[in-house]
Amino acid sequence: EVQLQASGGGLVQAGGSLRLSCAASGFTFDDRAIGWFRQAPGKERERVSCISSSDGSTYYADSVRDRFTISRDKTKNTVFLQMNSLKAEDTAVYYCATTLWDDVSCTVATIGGMYGYWGQGTQVTVSS
Repeated sequence: EVQLQASGGGLVQAGGSLRLSCAASGFTFDDRAIGWFRQAPGKERERVSCISSSDGSTYYADSVRDRFTISRDKTKNTVFLQMNSLKAEDTAVYYCATTLWDDVSCTVATIGGMYGYWGQGTQVTVSS
């Protein structure tokens, strides 16, 4: 079965860094786009970043652009989200997710409802 495991969250001061990991199994890793989402109490779920399958193109929300970097390690079936210059507003539960079907690009899969499989989430807390 499709499984995604998010890890790497924790407590960090503003301006610090964290690297989140998403370990994937149960599907052809290179054929699926993988996205990172975050949700905090009282706020709407937000797509933070995404990496496509075929050409490796990436997406970043305006709120994290130039601070976060998404990457894919094909030998380990793992996607990473490097988060630098963290702000208190980045505090949330972060989830990784993948689409239901192969060959769906990040440009097409723009909202959470288009992703069929989700990891359990990892808490990121940024203190000010």
